[in-house]
Amino acid sequence: MAKNHSLQKRLGVAVPLGALYSKNNKIIGEFEDLIPFAQFCKKSNISIIQLLPVNDSGTQSSPYSALSAFALHPIYISINKIEEFEHLYNSDKNFSKKYDDFTKKHKYCLRYDYQGILNAKQDLLRDLYKSTSIYKEEKESKELSAWIKNNSWIKTYAVYKKFKWDYMQSSWKNWKKEDAFLPLEQIEKLWSDSSLKKEHLFYAWVQMIADNQFLNAVKKVHAEGILIKGDMPILMNEDSCDAWAYPNFFNQDLRAGSPSDGDNPLGQNWGFPTYNWKKLKENDYSWWKDRLINSSKYYDAYRLDHILGFFRIWAIPSADVNALNGHAEPCAFIKKDELYKLGFDDDRIRWLSEPHIPTHFIEDITWNHENAHKILKLFANRINDEELWLFKKEIKGSSDFFNIDLSDFCTEEASSKIKQILCDFWSNRTLLSLGKNKFVPLWTFSKSTSWNSLNEVEKEKLLKLFEKNNLANEKLWKKQAEEILNALTSSVKMVPCGEDLGVNIKSVPEVMKKNDILSLKVVRWMREWEKENQPFIDFNEYDFLSVATTSVHDSSTLRQWWQDEKQSVEQFVLQNYESFGLEDDFEDEDLKQIIERDFDEKLAECILFASSACNSVWFIPPLQDLLFMQKKYWHEKCEEERINVPGTVNEFNWTYRMPISIDELLKDNKLIEKITAISKNRGGN
Repeated sequence: MAKNHSLQKRLGVAVPLGALYSKNNKIIGEFEDLIPFAQFCKKSNISIIQLLPVNDSGTQSSPYSALSAFALHPIYISINKIEEFEHLYNSDKNFSKKYDDFTKKHKYCLRYDYQGILNAKQDLLRDLYKSTSIYKEEKESKELSAWIKNNSWIKTYAVYKKFKWDYMQSSWKNWKKEDAFLPLEQIEKLWSDSSLKKEHLFYAWVQMIADNQFLNAVKKVHAEGILIKGDMPILMNEDSCDAWAYPNFFNQDLRAGSPSDGDNPLGQNWGFPTYNWKKLKENDYSWWKDRLINSSKYYDAYRLDHILGFFRIWAIPSADVNALNGHAEPCAFIKKDELYKLGFDDDRIRWLSEPHIPTHFIEDITWNHENAHKILKLFANRINDEELWLFKKEIKGSSDFFNIDLSDFCTEEASSKIKQILCDFWSNRTLLSLGKNKFVPLWTFSKSTSWNSLNEVEKEKLLKLFEKNNLANEKLWKKQAEEILNALTSSVKMVPCGEDLGVNIKSVPEVMKKNDILSLKVVRWMREWEKENQPFIDFNEYDFLSVATTSVHDSSTLRQWWQDEKQSVEQFVLQNYESFGLEDDFEDEDLKQIIERDFDEKLAECILFASSACNSVWFIPPLQDLLFMQKKYWHEKCEEERINVPGTVNEFNWTYRMPISIDELLKDNKLIEKITAISKNRGGN
């Protein structure tokens, strides 16, 4: 597909692959389920299917926590479509019973059992592999040999997966040193080790099957005239094959996240290592380019997750439990000379950049002056005879406070409070030191004790210095993003789309447009937040080079939005009153009646119809929002229709299932007509 010059208006649908189910497959959506789903899309005039990431994420159900940037997830393989299945099923009673038990146990339910299905499929795949000539003869088949030649990444992945199996899926950081830190040459030798060949080829065989099944589905989806949009998570799991095999491309001493905000006062620590862009650049971004090229086998377009991270990433020391002591990478530094010129000497600079903790904060909990001193001595050094302490140089992060037993000095309850106070003071500073003569302002500097001890003149001087630093940062971030995104987007013909939510860097829209990257417009958040009543941005003002949607995988659905966010709902109806059947001279009571209505099929149609008229080239709502136009497809509770609830880790997240089979959807002419009307309202294909 050509780059954005030939783009036309389209209606799409976003759905996690695992959510699909059909009459012949009620367990979990698989690659081949895209084929009948594409038939439904064609009947409904939907011309884009947007998927969540489908890479191997191991024991993690989150598709954004991948163990490989290249390997597909075995959970999406159709076991009964594998060449060896029929013969083994008919000849081996143990295998047939195991498969039948699997299909009976994991019959349809609202959320699927990720771990149970994964374990069962892995077991069945191993049984099938043992029936192949590859296993029996311990050598590659002609087909597998050719596939390996075209997918060189498989060697590293297979060696990694073998280690993961041997270490019972534990993180590579917990492996023996000789296995955790292997140069690529040694990994290549292990791949070629004849004693390990049988096991390594298993993982290659599984990936070949997954690849073939996905490519077969893609071919048939394309035959229906439908595009597929993939999802490219910006970050990799710290336990991933890539972080293990290419440690020079990752900063293992830093974790990515986001700074403090109203909803997250401690910021967010996502736990993923940041990239070493310097090393990636030295290799001409080959790892990233290979990742995109590999994905282009399946996708016509791709979503670049957290595109802000290509400009700057919020980097947090790996030893910290929250994101408060993070900083932007790359960043411009404030040097000591600049602080000297403002009248700050070394003592004042220490006061601003090193957290100080007074004795009484600990003593107020222990009610014992001597014990307070004993506890503080574990973590800090006293300043002369003052009741004031500086943390020791050995303290690398706030997690160090939680790793020491204080039971000799206080109760468990007191210990918990003390550790939290130490953690709070660890981030109580104005400046963050990033090495000798390198400082940046802490994101929350205005809340620090040292900042509030300054007079207004001193504050004003520092604020001007911080502003100068911010301007330097903007230039750095723009330069980095231009270089990286130009290199990546020019390496493939897929249409790039950027997840640019919450962006406050001026250069982001400019750089995205320069590289023909479609922005993301989530209707409910497209508002003029600084104005009274925070009006919605007119649909005609949406950038053409954008993807609009009503909900995303991390948000509530339309139904839950209508139920829980009435202020937003009222403003939306007010600005789109014609879509809800109101005349120009409507009364307040007319508006009130609509807003206070329980969500229903007609309201879903009104919202989708209004939103679909936006100027964005693509309108891709999630499947759930489209299904709301037929009440019989609703779950009992609207919260059950969510894909993910950010900030939570449980069996609910990422296991959403369609409430209706694809076979039944294909027969639902009423829903198909409603979706087709929305597509026609787009004015495009």
